Amino acid sequence: MLIELWDKYFSIERNVTERAIDSVKIDFHLHDNYEIYLFLSGGVRYFIEKSSYDLVPGDILLIRPGEIHKAAFTTNDTYERIVCNFSKELVKLFSTDDTSLSHCYQNRPHGEKNRLNSTDDEKNELIALFEKMFILNTYPQPWNTQLMIAGFLEAMVKINRVFADETRHSVNHLQHRKLRPILEYIDANLEGNLSLGTLEKKFYITGSYLCQIFKQTTGSTLHEYIIYKRISRAKQLLLKGDTAANASFKCGFSDYSNFVRAFRKVTGYSPREYMKQALA
Repeated sequence: MLIELWDKYFSIERNVTERAIDSVKIDFHLHDNYEIYLFLSGGVRYFIEKSSYDLVPGDILLIRPGEIHKAAFTTNDTYERIVCNFSKELVKLFSTDDTSLSHCYQNRPHGEKNRLNSTDDEKNELIALFEKMFILNTYPQPWNTQLMIAGFLEAMVKINRVFADETRHSVNHLQHRKLRPILEYIDANLEGNLSLGTLEKKFYITGSYLCQIFKQTTGSTLHEYIIYKRISRAKQLLLKGDTAANASFKCGFSDYSNFVRAFRKVTGYSPREYMKQALA
């Protein structure tokens, strides 16, 4: 039973992108699983909700369900990373009330403290564990799954111990000073009018300058960010029992067909299909 759940709810990949700026455009990501992102090489500014991090090799990011995130390239160097995804169901199997493996994800504000404030030795230990899991997953042999589970548990315990240590310094994050209040306003008003004209009047900033600093910070457009935020909210409403039509209205979509198209683009499912697989 445990092996079947592991195979269903755990994945790990190591990806290498040559000449990153020239070869790939990365959109925002939004998913329902926990993620551990290990940055190995490249020039990357990583955007999560209202914070952006200039990464150095060895940095580890913790991303929970519903946190919008993406990488933006600052150089054309080879971009290399390990990404591990796993479900809430899997985490619960190995948690107790006093020692929850999701502590490092749930005991922090949404979109904050995503970068693990670990020492170089701790980073190297964690990267070694995930490198080993990747190799075990790539070249399957008998008992490899058990070894992967053991490595995963060791890594999660290390991560949670680092996160729970209150003597650590707070994580630094970079963000253009004008963007944060605008993004906070967007979060609080997803059901309303978020046109450039509205934001210009509200924050006394030209639309062209706002789009420019957002693009510089995230590598994507403000319109794309708003769409992803609205779909994230719609997913929450659907899971709470709202109809697709009500969720569409509450998330600021004036046209239901536009909502369905946007929902499918972001999630890969129609609202009906999303609910069906979520309840399966």
